Amino acid sequence: MLRYVLTMVLALSAAPALANDSTAELGTGGLILSRNDAVAMQSEDLFISPEKVTVDYVFHNNTDKDVSAIVAFPMPDISGDPEEMPAIPENQSDNFLGFEVTIDGVAAKPQLEQKVFALGIDISADLKAQNVPFNPFGDAAKAALAKLPKAVADDWVNRGIIIEDPEGDQSATPSYAPWWQLRSTYWWRSIFPANKDVHVSHRYKPSVGGTSSVSFFYDGKFQGQYASYKTRYCLDDTFENAVRQAAKADGYPKFYENRIAYILTTGGNWAAGTIGKFKLTIDKGNPKAMVSFCGDNVKKVGPTTFEMTANDFYPEHDIDILLLEPSDSNGGDAN
Repeated sequence: MLRYVLTMVLALSAAPALANDSTAELGTGGLILSRNDAVAMQSEDLFISPEKVTVDYVFHNNTDKDVSAIVAFPMPDISGDPEEMPAIPENQSDNFLGFEVTIDGVAAKPQLEQKVFALGIDISADLKAQNVPFNPFGDAAKAALAKLPKAVADDWVNRGIIIEDPEGDQSATPSYAPWWQLRSTYWWRSIFPANKDVHVSHRYKPSVGGTSSVSFFYDGKFQGQYASYKTRYCLDDTFENAVRQAAKADGYPKFYENRIAYILTTGGNWAAGTIGKFKLTIDKGNPKAMVSFCGDNVKKVGPTTFEMTANDFYPEHDIDILLLEPSDSNGGDAN
């Protein structure tokens, strides 16, 4: 795979202190069809930015009969760990990515399937019996846990469903935090008419992980997790030189990290298993930001946008995007 990196150098002033504040990105992808050999994916137009992800598909039924198929959009799993904060765009909602879908231009109303697991065991019925909402980061769930009978709370602690809240007042009545994992999937049944195209579009807000400083470069050196970053985001010599230049004043580049993960490899349940025409557009948003990702024959098509196209495309790799955003207002323009 060819590697593509767009870099820029910022004019920098005094260095901020390094911080450990970070949020983890949740990998999210596209639609999955129930296995069939009749429906082909004619095209996929994928747009990714820190603000939104949009995907436009054209499916074609190659047969003389209508085909009914289940179409699903798996949401990323969320684990209730008070020590690890994932980046959740709308953390008080079951639709925490703001997922929307249209079919031939008409808004669809997909069903939401949700289950909750602890130690790999489905404990959805336990939460329902105590009127505890499934979203582990919603305020409603924590409020419901405060009302649990002591016998139930003790049982749930022993079963790994909840833990005593490490941020709670341990001298008072114990408070509890979710420890379960939420698994959510939107799905609907779609009809693909014989010998016709069906246009399906969906959009959502991506989970953008972040770190308040550059986690792999400090004291004038690449260190820490740089080796894994280099592989995951296809960082090259040009990128390294740009980071060194940005840190020239005192060894600390004035950036913070944003990270986006898109799962491209979970599909393929359509005729031929390839995408007839694939187009990927990545928009870094801020013209002063640095962006790096892996891709073949990527072209810059705008001040902040980069495009990759392919025919008969087979998704072998997921898409991981690293954005270094300037942490002061004195950054220069992108190259």
